[in-house]
Amino acid sequence: MAPRLPARCWRQLQTHHHQQSTITTLVRPRASSPPTTTLLLPRTTTRGVKYGWSTLSPRAKVTRFNQVTAGLPAPTTGPAAALKRRERTTPVRAGVLAIKKGMTAFMGKAGARIPCTVLQLDRVQTVANKTRAKNGYFAVQVGLGEKSADNVTAPLLGYFEAKGIAPKRELAEFKVRDASGLLPVGVQLLPDWFHVGQWVDVRANSRGMGFAGGMKRHGFKGQEASHGNSKNHRTIGTVGPSQGGGSRVYPGKKMPGRMGNERVTMQNLPVLMVDNDLGIVVVKGCVAGPKGCVVKIQDAVKKPPPPQKFVEHSRKVLEERFPDAEEVLEAARKRHLELKEARREGRIEQLLAAGVIQEAAAASPIPGDASVVY
Repeated sequence: MAPRLPARCWRQLQTHHHQQSTITTLVRPRASSPPTTTLLLPRTTTRGVKYGWSTLSPRAKVTRFNQVTAGLPAPTTGPAAALKRRERTTPVRAGVLAIKKGMTAFMGKAGARIPCTVLQLDRVQTVANKTRAKNGYFAVQVGLGEKSADNVTAPLLGYFEAKGIAPKRELAEFKVRDASGLLPVGVQLLPDWFHVGQWVDVRANSRGMGFAGGMKRHGFKGQEASHGNSKNHRTIGTVGPSQGGGSRVYPGKKMPGRMGNERVTMQNLPVLMVDNDLGIVVVKGCVAGPKGCVVKIQDAVKKPPPPQKFVEHSRKVLEERFPDAEEVLEAARKRHLELKEARREGRIEQLLAAGVIQEAAAASPIPGDASVVY
């Protein structure tokens, strides 16, 4: 940017303009007078790195030589490389959300008692898909149950309305390996999404115990009961000295604090039973969390994935149950735009009085779908 001219320079230029009329002045004409003069210094747009301008030449870019076409190996950073590294530990299919109902026991053929956990699926539907082109990874967003529209924010109501789905109680993402694991929006996942005998991973938050001492939280044995010990039987004792680094407390030291309410994953649990009529999946063993908590069920990452034949069969059954999922989604999107325009113009009460929205909700072919009004 050019330096600012002092006032005496402007006066000299104006005086010189009266002597020689052929030289244009730097003074901008008023709006009332006709634009007979022009500016000596043209206007230039302020540019910088913020607006996409850089002084570096194309040859100075550090990534100019990091190209696969130059004979170099593929880069080990970026979305593609990250997906390749996690390919073996990412499930092929999406998982489901369920509610822990409690524990029971099965009796084996030899008379052995097998403890198991009952997990119930409550109107589990796919809500959205995440793609690598838009989000950097592949994932399926799944919703569980229903929630009153009075307890949902307006932006989230519009999010569900554009998909033709009633507001969900819980939302969760399940990463999948590639685009073949994505599912149509609005379809309902039933317990037969899994088969008896396959291995699954179940995630949930453990029961919250509140503030607990060292003996309960970490299993410390406590201190002596006598021999000079006074009212310190369950305390952890000193925490600073005798650690090799001076009299200070090391990070991560086991001490009293909040116990429980942590994400716990039970891996490699076999599926003992699936029932579409009851909507339950029974897995062997225990699952973290109290009764009524929300758990995630997905194919085990440390076991081989389900057979390809079963994966194709489950996908085919899902498409047969909801053959017009794409049409319903497109109709819901158009309806959302109409309702959005009606709300903007203040005509939403007239539509409610006419019963148009209720008729659209009753005609929805997918269970649990409804046009949300707010």
